[in-house]
Amino acid sequence: MLERLPVRPNDPSMREIRELRGALAQDPQNLALATRLARRYFDQALAQGDPRFVGYAQAALKPWWDMAEPPTAVLVMRATLVQYRHDFQAALADLARALEREPDNARAWSLRMVIHLVQADYPTARRDCKSMAPLVDELSAVGCAAFIDGLTGRAAASLEALNQALARASSASPEQKLWALLRLAEMAWRLNDARLAEQYFKRALALGITDGFLLAAYADFMLDYGRPQEVVTLLKDWTLADPLLLRLALAEHALNSPAAGVHRASLADRYNAARLRGDTTHEQEESRFTLSILKQPAEALRLAHSNWQVQKEPRDARVLLEAAVAARAPVAAQPGLDWIAQTKIEDWYLQRLAQELAAMRKGAP
Repeated sequence: MLERLPVRPNDPSMREIRELRGALAQDPQNLALATRLARRYFDQALAQGDPRFVGYAQAALKPWWDMAEPPTAVLVMRATLVQYRHDFQAALADLARALEREPDNARAWSLRMVIHLVQADYPTARRDCKSMAPLVDELSAVGCAAFIDGLTGRAAASLEALNQALARASSASPEQKLWALLRLAEMAWRLNDARLAEQYFKRALALGITDGFLLAAYADFMLDYGRPQEVVTLLKDWTLADPLLLRLALAEHALNSPAAGVHRASLADRYNAARLRGDTTHEQEESRFTLSILKQPAEALRLAHSNWQVQKEPRDARVLLEAAVAARAPVAAQPGLDWIAQTKIEDWYLQRLAQELAAMRKGAP
């Protein structure tokens, strides 16, 4: 056996994909089938952390993909796929056209909000939330606002508001509950309430939904609190997904595990292959790999700076500041420090890094 696949042979989501793929092969111009299959493929890309599913989703939309004015459902799905590859401007253009046609398209508003949030355009993200709010349930509306507020100086209040909305959302789907619990765990983690964050992570895992973002976040949380062996246990069967293999390699490196060298070489090969394809979506995580495993702070800092030009979330600021600390280059961290000051984000780890950089500037040991 070369590798254990994380997808079970009888997984109902994969069974649905096979059925949709068969139906679409019989009727390749069926727009409803094509968009449904593309959505299921994209869900698998998120769940498994495998970008190949994004390519499969694009292939399902092939008859409409290159149209200047495709159907609205294709515009939204195309925007979903290209933003995954960090082509945010193309995604926003498609969403603008979709919303001109359907101002009540909640999925389009939600995706716009996420893109603006990643770009640190918080005023526009708030407007997107307000436009979406009348179109969705209470948990989604509260969650949208809490997501932004939790990054901009209102973490405690946002956590409480989202927690209460989740408690009231008895009819929420498992996927909605997962999204809310993950946001709550991240807010508690940034506030350095490890006990509360652990509770939310465990509740999210108990839902039994395969989700790559959840596994990556929980692994990062455990790495922050010195629990690498638990990360190995969590991710030992997830070596196909680059983001999860990175966390596994970081944990193995911390433990001086014999498997660390194999996974280090595998990640290096994958990042090199991505560069040859012109794919830069990996730069944030490659910066972590380069700093923590390869011990090359200057190159890690270069990657972190390049990544910062594209996306500006807490983890992007973190890799930038960590690399600047390791490279003893406090001036290079200024974009991230400015973002911290502007957002007023409450994050114990970012604040610690900012203090280290400030000490460096003052010439303190």
